[in-house]
Amino acid sequence: MDTIQVRASERLDEVKLQSFLKRQFPDLPEGIIEISQFSAGHSNLTYCLKVGDFEVVLRRPPHGPVAKKAHDMKREFTILSALHPFLAAVPEPFVYVEDREIIGSDFFLMERKKGIVLDTHFPKGIEHSEQLARQISEKMVDSLVALHAIPYQETKLKEMVKPDGFMERQVQGWIERYDKAKTAQYAEVEALTTWLKKHIPTNSEATIIHYDYKLNNAMFSSDFSEMIGLFDWEMTTVGDPLADLGVAMSYWMQADDPKMLLYALGEPPVTILPGFYSRQEFIQRYAEKSGRDVSAIDYYITFAYFKLAVICQQIYYRYVKGQTKDDRFAQMDKMVAALIQQASKAI
Repeated sequence: MDTIQVRASERLDEVKLQSFLKRQFPDLPEGIIEISQFSAGHSNLTYCLKVGDFEVVLRRPPHGPVAKKAHDMKREFTILSALHPFLAAVPEPFVYVEDREIIGSDFFLMERKKGIVLDTHFPKGIEHSEQLARQISEKMVDSLVALHAIPYQETKLKEMVKPDGFMERQVQGWIERYDKAKTAQYAEVEALTTWLKKHIPTNSEATIIHYDYKLNNAMFSSDFSEMIGLFDWEMTTVGDPLADLGVAMSYWMQADDPKMLLYALGEPPVTILPGFYSRQEFIQRYAEKSGRDVSAIDYYITFAYFKLAVICQQIYYRYVKGQTKDDRFAQMDKMVAALIQQASKAI
């Protein structure tokens, strides 16, 4: 996964961090700490800390005010600790640090994984082919099925979650979040939210769900034969597995999607290229591999588009209010509009 020079507004205290690393890792090699930043992601901030041949990843909340219960580093660290023994793609967590004196917030450290992360293009030296695209699609489906098969009752998550009434809470909660973060009026929202409240599915099955499952949160081996990393676990909980599938499909773009959706934030993901599964093919393989009834999936996809619109709206709200100065967020309102339109069409 590519790193960039740390953004000026998101720098860390190198002296304090080096001192902390020496205390935490007695075998730390000699040398000056090098800090770079992972460019992907619009939420929590992720850094690579390097001293000699030692590398570790640091995760911290974004700067400025954040939504209640969002960006909970301790929770994400606990999730990684619970799931790493069951799924090798989950990075190994090392330590959670509550002391805000080191970098100005709490944070945690985890394993640095190295492999290939796909987003809007294939890296140099890797040629796209329909066979490769199909292989990647299959790995994405099969890894989601494997995640949903983990017995959450055997993990610490059972003490952190309330699976009963999951979708009711989700629908109501995300509508409330949208209302609090509004910066513009969209004509479709009232009809959309009314429909979502009226048609909540009654599926009572509960599994571990990633809830931010998308291609650029996954890392593959050099030959794409396996998924070796899966990242950004801050949304993870126990709930309806079809909600997870719906979220995955809201990210999984295909070539015939509206141009406004495809290009709202720049180039579309590689999933629009020939050979990648359509959303229908992805859903069908998931149904076959998991044995689940997916007949109500249209509801979950509609809700997922709305949920993603709310997340983008919350980010845009923080930008408008001056709580973040990241210029990537200046056009986020276009993505909100595109996602609300897509959700309305999905009904």
